[in-house]
Amino acid sequence: MEILVKRLEFVRSDVDQTVFYRHGGHNGHTTIIVVIHVDDCTIAVSTLSLIVTFKRQISKHVEITDLGELHWLLSIEIKCDHERRTIHLSQHSYIDSIIARYNFQDLKPVSTPMETSTRLSTSQAPATTLKIAKMHDVPYLKVVGSLMYASLGTCPNISFAVQTVSWFSKNPGLAHWDAVKRIFCYLKGMANLWLSYRVVKDNLVGYADADGSMAEDRHAISGYTFMLHGGAVSWSAQWQEIISLSTTESEYVAITHAAKEALWIRSLLSQLFPGKLDPTTLFSDNQSTIALTRDHQYHARTKHIDIRFHFICYVIENGSIRLIYCLTDDMVTDTLTKALPSAKVKHFTSQLGLAAP
Repeated sequence: MEILVKRLEFVRSDVDQTVFYRHGGHNGHTTIIVVIHVDDCTIAVSTLSLIVTFKRQISKHVEITDLGELHWLLSIEIKCDHERRTIHLSQHSYIDSIIARYNFQDLKPVSTPMETSTRLSTSQAPATTLKIAKMHDVPYLKVVGSLMYASLGTCPNISFAVQTVSWFSKNPGLAHWDAVKRIFCYLKGMANLWLSYRVVKDNLVGYADADGSMAEDRHAISGYTFMLHGGAVSWSAQWQEIISLSTTESEYVAITHAAKEALWIRSLLSQLFPGKLDPTTLFSDNQSTIALTRDHQYHARTKHIDIRFHFICYVIENGSIRLIYCLTDDMVTDTLTKALPSAKVKHFTSQLGLAAP
């Protein structure tokens, strides 16, 4: 890292300490980006000739192994089609390996990661000696951990289901284990889908949502998705740290969390690709929440909301984010906050950029 910064005149990103970049040429139109993971380097350049030059420069200081064009990265397979200018990402090999590791080969594919009728709760934890014995040798934590890596890597469409089953990791029961196995059934059914990106003239766009029905502990679940070049580049599904008193409040908190992620992505993009960024569009399907971010007036029903969540008002006023209403049927993040029927799962999966290459 020191060699990159001092000798090769790279700049370390302020917002991601593993990313280094260097701009050159007229108006900084030539760019080299290096991403480091332990002792592995991934290089992205604006022109292929820069790769040869960079490898020659760095080999003068450290011994390197040139593995050629990127095909695998942290168990993610990568396909680049230079003619069509597309990139496809898949963890199918990783998914196949964990299916085999936990002996799930005989599971039948299904079209949804979680049934809409499923209601998991702590009351389903094993309470009798027989049920405790049945769950004793079940590798629940390991299996859920394996699923988390898939949901974080290339499978945003299982994020809600994985987040839900992880909630019961402390004392899982048979119902929770069945829900875990269903996620594997769904992964087997989407084996041919790759997270895909293409060169299109679009800007960063986000979707923020919160679940419509509260969980048993009254904590809502927040979700956001950010899209760039036709595919999801960042997503999250997590339980809110507060107990909301209304749907408006839940959505308000979700928008604030999404805004923080939007600002981080904008900072990274502005460093790697110099130029003025247009305001990032953030979609919400709740009209009252949007109104709350704009009027800056006292509301008796919302005066209890923690002041830190009003950060979204400043971000919008500053012009970094433009909050826009969208119909629930177009809310991509809906699939990250609740269990949906098959037709909606397929629709939103496609909208996230998951498709056959």
